[in-house]
Order: sequence, then structure tokens, then C-alpha cells
Amino acid sequence: MLGSLKIVLLLGVIYLCKAAEEDVLDLTDSDFSTVLGQHDTALVMFYAPWCGHCKRLKPEYAVAAGVLKNDDPPVALAKVDCTEGGKSTCEQFSVSGYPTLKIFRNGEVSQEYNGPRESNGIVKYMRAQVGPSSKELKTVADYEAFLNKDEVVVVGFFEKETDLKGDFLKAADKMREEVVFGHATSEEVLEKAGFKNDVVLFRPKRLQNKFEDSSVVYKGDVEKYSLKAFIKDNYHGLVGIRQKDNIRDFTDPLVVAYYDVDYVKNAKGTNYWRNRVLKVAKELSEVTFAVSDKDDFTHELNEYGIDYAKGDKPVVAGRDADGNKFVMSTEFSIDNLVAFTKDMLDGKLEAFIKSEAIPSYNDGPVKVAVGKNFKKVVTDSHRDALIEFYAPWCGHCQKLAPIWEELGDKLKNENVDIVKIDATANDWPKTQYDVSGFPTIYWKPSDKSQKPVRYNGGRALEDFVKYVAEHATDELKGWDRNGKPKKEEL
Repeated sequence: MLGSLKIVLLLGVIYLCKAAEEDVLDLTDSDFSTVLGQHDTALVMFYAPWCGHCKRLKPEYAVAAGVLKNDDPPVALAKVDCTEGGKSTCEQFSVSGYPTLKIFRNGEVSQEYNGPRESNGIVKYMRAQVGPSSKELKTVADYEAFLNKDEVVVVGFFEKETDLKGDFLKAADKMREEVVFGHATSEEVLEKAGFKNDVVLFRPKRLQNKFEDSSVVYKGDVEKYSLKAFIKDNYHGLVGIRQKDNIRDFTDPLVVAYYDVDYVKNAKGTNYWRNRVLKVAKELSEVTFAVSDKDDFTHELNEYGIDYAKGDKPVVAGRDADGNKFVMSTEFSIDNLVAFTKDMLDGKLEAFIKSEAIPSYNDGPVKVAVGKNFKKVVTDSHRDALIEFYAPWCGHCQKLAPIWEELGDKLKNENVDIVKIDATANDWPKTQYDVSGFPTIYWKPSDKSQKPVRYNGGRALEDFVKYVAEHATDELKGWDRNGKPKKEEL
């Protein structure tokens, strides 16, 4: 019986996946122009079947397609295999990497797609591409339906033409991919709303609470406090719903409660815990607070040393203004959250450092830095250093490895350290070393008052030697400032 149930569930999952995939138009050279010409707005993914990023994007893309096809007006999502039937089309649109996404209008390419790569973000981004940047709310019914959305909306109420209206429409154009805008000029809507010449940010009903107003009126002077700044400051409220596509909105110092955040299946339970975080956020305004779904942020929890967030109560972690990481070790409660946040701000907590074991021997030509010895090996070494941030699985890093060892051997008698750190297994000062790909290489001067500088030169041995010779605090013993070997004295 149990085996049969598993088979039924598996078949159901397969059916849903296939159904979602069918919502994505599969285009080739022969039908690309004809099919796209039938759609006012379309998003096209140019991909290769072997591409890992494409494989990860496909299910998210399919879910978004299923949602957007039912919009009014609908948005079509399509895909083109650049290795088979769509080779010519991919060449036509200068596709050089995978996946490449482009927005088309009436069959003509309009712009590159630079939005999120998960389903909710794709939906929101593409909805912003359809129609005017601000929807006109002509009737009370339009207005009430607009406020009934499950997201923050910004509405401009204008009894007459004003500078504020012009600024509002400019802000809507600039922020259409981030925020939903609407505006009203009709007397019946203005009377119903109780506003005449105002811009108001409305929070969705699911996020309304007793700790903050459900709407906020813009009262700033545009020249001193822009409408865009007002929206950004108020968009997430006291405790935002932090998701993969908006993490950059939440600045340090930051405290996040991770639990089952689900406003579709369990809005009441989601708000039960969020309301407790709200109570603390109301008291401690100098910190950014948020809640995040623990399943969506498994990788981030791993970065805090948490393999799995057990139980129903939130797990809490945070970062101070310098980006140092902290984990609340006590069980979630309002009092414990207050204490944790205050102690983090006051510097009373020991920061969590993700780290491999400190090497027992570290006197080789290339020094090994890990999370727990980075300060000693790099930051406080009082020596120049060239540091490689690498990933074990990275092909370019593997190719660089023997060159890096040879470089370390060549410079072993110089006052310069050649260092490597596995960036997938260790923490480092991310405010000083911004690592977005592998390998990333930085030059760190011995003088701590000078900031580390990203190395963007060649990857050959002589390129590194020449760079170090030029930038070393003290001239090298074996090379002049131009990187030429010095003649040995007889």
C-alpha cells in the first residue's frame, strides 16, 4: 500500500513538472519569428542542454511561465536550444554565453533581461514590463482591487497637475521593476481614499500589524528626500520578508529569523513569529530585522554553521556593521532576541567564523589561510601578500594551482607572502575582499592603512612576478621594479 502511494506521488510530481514545462514555448529557427510575433511581450531563454546554470534555471522559468500566461495581458516565456534547432537564431542575437535572456516585444528584441533567476522574481520583473509604469485607477473598484494585491503598492493621488505628480511618474518609470505603482485623479477615488495631492505607500493586508502603520504618506521635499528614497526606506517595514531576489535591500547590522515562512499555506503561523520579531524591531530601530524561509536559505544557514534548522521555532542569526556573523544560541523568545541583538551591537558576542582546521605546518612556499587564521596570516602579518581565493571544483583554479606554487617557490626569500584560501570552506573579511567568482586574486600591502586591491593582470608566472616586483613595499632582492631579474654580484 505504501509503495503504491509513493508511486502515485512520484507520478504526480512528474506530471506537474511536465505540465509546467509545457507552458514554456519551445522555439527553433523555423518558427521563432512567427511565434514571437504573436506575443506583445515575451521573455526568451537562449540555452545549452549541458549548461549547469541553465538546468538550475529551467524549473524556476517553467513555474513563472505558468503564472504569467494567465495575466492580462499575458507574458509569454520561451526557450531556444542554441546547440540544436536554434543555432541560427542564437547567432542572430549574438548569444555568447548560457543562459542568455532577452525581452521581446511583438517579435522584436527590446532589451536584455537583467532580473532575478527564481520564479517569483521573474514574474514580478516581467509584470513590470507590461503596460505603463503606473496603472491609472479610474474607479473606486479599481482602487480597492489595487489595494488588495499581495504586495506593497505605491499610489499617487492627484487633484491637479503638480510637480509631485511629475516626480511620481519619473519614480515609477525608474522603479517599475521593483515596485507596483498606481495613480488616481478622479474625484470619486480621491474622496474614497481621503487623499488629494499625496503619494502613499500601502502595505498588503497579510503584512499589516499593530506595530506599524498599514500605510505611509510621503511628506518629504523631493530635493531633500527623494520619492525613491522614501519608497526604499519604507518598502519592507520594520520586519521585511527577505527572499533570494531582494537580499540586497537588507543592510547590516542585520538580524534574521529563519523558520517556515509561507504566506500561501500558513499565513497565520508565519505572522505569529513575525509579530514577535516586530515587537523587538519596534524597540531596536538601529538594526535591520527580517524573516526568511529556512528551506530557501539552507546555504546561508550553512554559512553560520547551522546544518538544519530543527523544530518550529525560528533560528536567529545576524551580522554586525562590519559583516561579522553571530548565531543566537538560546531558544527563540522575545527577551532572548532583545538580549542577542543588544549584545551583538555592543560587541559582547563571539563572532562565528566558518573555517577549516588551522594547518599544523604552514611554512611552505604558499601559505594556507583559513577562517580562523586569516587575521594572523594576512591582515596582521605586516607583510605584503598576494592572495588567491579559490574553489576546489573550479577548473581555472586547478589550472592556476601549479603556477601559484611555482610563484611561491620563486618568491620564498622575498618579504612577500603568496597565499591561498578555499573560499567555499572559510570566512574572510568580505568588506575588504569582494569575491564574486573564482579565482579572485588580491594584493594586500604590508601597510594596514592601505586597502587591498583586486589583481586583474595576466595569469602567467611572469605576469605575477612583474606585478609583485612593481607593487612590493620594499624592492625585491631578485627583481627590479620592472620585474627584470637582477644580475648576481660576482
